[in-house]
Amino acid sequence: MGTKAGLTKYIETPELLWELFGLFMQWIKDNPYLVQDYVGKDGVMVNREKQRPLTFIGFEKYLALHEIVSDLSSYERNSENRYEDYIPIISRIRKICNGEIIEGASAGVYNAMIASRVASLIDRSEQTVKEEPRIFKID
Repeated sequence: MGTKAGLTKYIETPELLWELFGLFMQWIKDNPYLVQDYVGKDGVMVNREKQRPLTFIGFEKYLALHEIVSDLSSYERNSENRYEDYIPIISRIRKICNGEIIEGASAGVYNAMIASRVASLIDRSEQTVKEEPRIFKID
């Protein structure tokens, strides 16, 4: 790593970024959420494993917790044209994450409203207001 602030690539190559994403996907599979639930007529407490969602935000969090980089925005923006080779990898990672979220929401694994926001999907409906002059008849 370099010593000048702002000139260091914390993820030295696009291939390393892809490798880190692979490690993150494995971590997701190996570390489900444990959720307390109550079952049966007597309400016996059990812990159920719930799959963690595969999100880009989660990937950035994973990188930050492993002290690799706190976010990928400079790589994605291609700051100073230093990250051109990273853009296809980041794009692929985003598509994989968004695909997982959308498919999971479609299967009922994740909340559809939250999934659509995380994946930046917008349900657009158009409303047209037609203004007409009001005519009052005074006798």
